[in-house]
Amino acid sequence: MSRLTDEAKRILIGRALRSDRLGETLLPKRIALPVFASDPLSSVAYAPGEVLMVLSVAGFSAYHWSPWIAVAVVVLMFTVVASYRQNVHAYPSGGGDYEVATTNLGPRAGLTVASALLVDYVLTVAVSVAAGIENLGSAVPFIADNKVSMALVVIALLTVMNLRGVKESGKIFAVPTYLFVAGVLATILVGIFKATVLDSDMHAPTAAYEVVAEHSELTGFALVFLLLRSFSSGCAALTGVEAISNGVPAFRKPKSKNAATTLALMGGLAVTMFCGIIGLAMATDVKMAENPAKDILINGTPAGGDYHQDPVIAQVSAAVFGNGSLAFVFLAACTALVLFLAANTAYNGFPVLGSILAQDRFLPRQLHTRGDRLAFSNGIVLLSIFAGILVYAYRADSTKLIQLYIVGVFVSFTLSQTGMVRHWNRHLRTETDPAERRRMIRSRAINTFGAFFTGLVLVVVLLTKFTHGAYVAVLGMVVFYAMMSGIRRHYDRVADELAVTDEKADDVIRPARVHSIVLISKIHKPTLRALQYAKLMRTDTLEALSISVDPAETRALQREWMERGIDVPLTVLDSPYREITRPIVEYVKGLRRESPRDVVSVIIPEYVVGHWYEHLLHNQSALRLKGRLLFTPGVMVTSVPYQLESSERAKVRARRRAEWSAPGSVRRGPAAEGKKDQAGVRR
Repeated sequence: MSRLTDEAKRILIGRALRSDRLGETLLPKRIALPVFASDPLSSVAYAPGEVLMVLSVAGFSAYHWSPWIAVAVVVLMFTVVASYRQNVHAYPSGGGDYEVATTNLGPRAGLTVASALLVDYVLTVAVSVAAGIENLGSAVPFIADNKVSMALVVIALLTVMNLRGVKESGKIFAVPTYLFVAGVLATILVGIFKATVLDSDMHAPTAAYEVVAEHSELTGFALVFLLLRSFSSGCAALTGVEAISNGVPAFRKPKSKNAATTLALMGGLAVTMFCGIIGLAMATDVKMAENPAKDILINGTPAGGDYHQDPVIAQVSAAVFGNGSLAFVFLAACTALVLFLAANTAYNGFPVLGSILAQDRFLPRQLHTRGDRLAFSNGIVLLSIFAGILVYAYRADSTKLIQLYIVGVFVSFTLSQTGMVRHWNRHLRTETDPAERRRMIRSRAINTFGAFFTGLVLVVVLLTKFTHGAYVAVLGMVVFYAMMSGIRRHYDRVADELAVTDEKADDVIRPARVHSIVLISKIHKPTLRALQYAKLMRTDTLEALSISVDPAETRALQREWMERGIDVPLTVLDSPYREITRPIVEYVKGLRRESPRDVVSVIIPEYVVGHWYEHLLHNQSALRLKGRLLFTPGVMVTSVPYQLESSERAKVRARRRAEWSAPGSVRRGPAAEGKKDQAGVRR
């Protein structure tokens, strides 16, 4: 079984990498862009559609507001990108928003940000995969009919690719991401050329359709609320921006400079594509509706339940290149693929953040473990499990999942920028160099505007999306916050309990005596080895202990014990109810009550076997007994192994794969540099 496991890991994940090869997995900018920015870049596939669908509530005439909403999204994008460029220079360790909030606003704010980011990363995977499946399902009916199972398969594939390591997965994802960007930019340029130079009429497949207004002639507060809701939906274009600030350690040196450059490239590309698609959608008369079955009219008749509403990007591509053309099919394929790969932003953010939280004792320490390929494997697997649960629960419906989106990311945006304002205030109090002060004041102004703007958007998102599903994301944040607080309290409580003090406690006072007990069922080689081992120990008293279940077997044991002349007293406990564990535990507790300062050492002979199924046949009583004795203070349990022939054959097999790490091997990160614990010991 172990051999099969190792072979499967080698095929799927690759050979294990030495810790000193961590530097080889760092990313250049050309690979970092698709790795960390595939989420905001791919949002052009659904964010423009979300804007138009919300506006359709007031009918097609409300579409003329979409350019202004696009301008607001662009201003917000530039604000957030400029703000995060300050973050990556000030906090390059990879803690991102969590580190900024914790350092400047306190641990509660940091934990709030961490909870929001963890929820947002899970939703990024679920939304991206569900949207990709729906895009692909429009061309392949089988996928549409089995979209839940197909979405889970895609998540499994993403998990395997990321377990192979950040750099290797980045190479896999770079090509389709760049092809998607090139395809969208080509669509925008060709569309502008046809409209301005050739004066060509371009019409989307839905241009002749009508949109029924659910609420016509909206004015005043109702219109403002609709525009705000449309704006909050368009803010889906900003999801994933924060991932770069969390992933600074994955960049090549100079890390902060490369991360800031990647942020600028991402912002420029995302804004250009978003505005271009919105503009072409207006020029080609694209029609979208929240409920297309009844709100889209085809020749005056509702479209009906069989109508499939194509995304805005697909309709624009059909208008520019022609429906079914080679360019149309190319862009459709790239769009579906990049939506799957957009989830990779979360796969590079969630594990790193989980590792930092585990290091700070807010999550289990296993999440700080690097796997065979120097990736944080446990975090990757955990993210996949959470995303799979969401996809299954919402039946891979991207429309429902998007309603949960955005809340978490704007919570982190707002608290992070507020923390940066405090960061600059703190440094300005001590800085005397005029040039440096001017730079800090400029940075503070950027972060102040970012905090105000993102906070305003957060309020808008909560007001407009809370009843549409955002409450689920808020509930998820509360659950994560409570769970991480509980884990931290547990670790703190254990640390206090284990700390060495000046007062002498029972744990450091030398026991008065050691009473050793060797458990005996019959006389054979493992029993004799355990007895010989016990005699070598410095014990004050030594006895053998057997449980009488069958009187005939007990008499035979006592007779053989005397015949062999074993110089260890044999104690037999009667068990009228044929129990093994309870009489031994009660006997040991009785010894402790009689002499509280004595230590009882229980020695158990055990078989070492070479096959998994042999474990089911041996050592079961010893396993249960050890489990009970571990909860008894003042009792030490020692196993004396006896290797059966099958275990020797297993050792031969193990030597053949000695170069492989056994499943479950622990590798603590960071890999390249040892970290010092609180006692100052390098690990």
